[in-house]
Order: sequence, then C-alpha cells, then structure tokens
Amino acid sequence: MCDDVTETEATAFLQGTPRQSAAMSRRNFGRASAAAATLAVVPGCMAKPAPRRAAGKTASRKVTITTPDGTADALFVYPRKGTNAGRHAAVVMWPDIAGLRDAYIAMGTRLAEAGYAVLVVNQYYRSAPAPILNTMAEWRTDAGQAKLKPMIAAITPDGITRDAGAFVAWLDRQAEVDTAKKIGTCGYCMGGPYTFRTAAAAPARVGAVASFHGASLVTETPDSPHLLIAKSQAAYLIAIAQNDDERQPDAKTVLRAAADAAKRAAEIEVYPAQHGWCTIDAPVYDKVQAERAWARMLALYQQAL
Repeated sequence: MCDDVTETEATAFLQGTPRQSAAMSRRNFGRASAAAATLAVVPGCMAKPAPRRAAGKTASRKVTITTPDGTADALFVYPRKGTNAGRHAAVVMWPDIAGLRDAYIAMGTRLAEAGYAVLVVNQYYRSAPAPILNTMAEWRTDAGQAKLKPMIAAITPDGITRDAGAFVAWLDRQAEVDTAKKIGTCGYCMGGPYTFRTAAAAPARVGAVASFHGASLVTETPDSPHLLIAKSQAAYLIAIAQNDDERQPDAKTVLRAAADAAKRAAEIEVYPAQHGWCTIDAPVYDKVQAERAWARMLALYQQAL
C-alpha cells in the first residue's frame, strides 16, 4: 500500500531523482518536475481532490449496510432512470489507503456514468464513518498517522471477506441492480487485494476483478490474494505499478501462474507509472496511463458482467 517506501519513491519520482532500479526518461522527468511543486506544498501520496461533476447523468445516496461486524457506510451511485429500465450491472469499489473521500466519489460517479450501479465503500467503518482523511497529505502528519494506523490494524482478511459478502448481498437487493448480470469489483492500493477477496467471497455473483496498483497481492500467507483466484469464477485485470514491480518482480509471474492454473482469464500488465497513478488526486497521477487502465476495466466489465 502507500507506505513510507512508496512515499520516498513518489518524492524521488516527482523531483526527478534517479532511483537505483530505474532512470527516468526525459518525458517523465519533465512531467515530474512540473508536479514536484505540488508535492512540496501538499506532501504525501494524495493531493487536494478535484471532484468530477455528474452533470445530471447519475443519482446517488448515502447508505448503511449491515455486515457481520457492524454497520458500514458507503455511497451508492447509479445512472438515472431512462435506460435499461433503471437496472444495471453492479460494481463494488474499494478505495486506497486514504479511504472514501471526494476523489473516490468522483471516480465512482464516472463509473456510474458508464452504466454501472457503483457501491463505493468505507473500509474503515469499524472505526469511524467516512471521510476518515480528506487527502493523503493528512497521512504524513503525526495526527493523521495516529488516527489511521489503528484503523488499518482493525481490518483483517477475514473481515474483508465478510464485508464483501454483505456488500454483494446488499447490491442484489437494490432496485437499480440487474441481478441477471454478474457483479464487478475494482480496488486501488490497499483496495487491490480486497477485490480478490470479494470474488472469493461470492464466486457465483462476482464476474470481474480489476486491481490497480494493488498492494500485497502475492504473499507467503495461506490466504494470499493470489491463492484466492482458484476460489473465484471471475476474470481479472491486474494493473501493476512499475515501482511495485521493481520491489517484487516475481509477483506478476506468480499471478499469471495462479490464473492459468485456475483457468481464469487474466490480463496482467506492469504499467510505466508509479504506485497510485490511477487515483485522480495523486501527485503521481498519470492521466495517459490512468485512462488506459480505465479503458481496460470498462472493456473487462463489458465482456464479463
């Protein structure tokens, strides 16, 4: 996830400092130098969000969902009535480490504009309602770390699995959701492995998984996310950041082997972008590569849901 190492790498990238593992191209250097001032003013993985307006194409409501562990808050956003009788394939969206905030409201709304009923969840509901942090800049402060670290510790793999099952069941009860279609899930940073757990929690319902710069997808634990591919019936899009690949170069090979062994369709690619590149309020946000990853997600959903 967005840890101290990632923060250091992001700072070096934006300041144009070569890392031992890779030298920057002139194009990346120019883009990073222009963004370095942003990092100096707003440290951390996330800058001030710039929400995208829905322009009347979607409707949304704040919701609460009963889970085995409590009551989760989330945002449910979906296309306005007028197409497909108001029923659409559903998607569970898992935010990055900074949680449900304006940036993910905008991203969830954009996905709804593409024709999906999107549940953007607060993974920290056990500790507090969203927003937990407004930007990742708060994570770099003593107060921000003191606030968030205990909340991260309260999240367990089994807990996420229980949450995912509850979220899928809740979606299937909504009038805006077409239950004849499979459900998709997407996740960013710490949300990446949660998509694997969602697919394993409801294999008969989840048909597509999209993980963007997902953290710890391959571990040595018996419940490692890559081992859950065999417990799912989903197709996968696994978009890996170049610096994550440099830290764990064997992960993509292990993921490919796991998908092939499970006979699950999987598009696995290392993108020429930094960890966090898909989140719209990140200083390392790379519009070109983020749009390419977004398009691949839409293509996956169109085919698998």
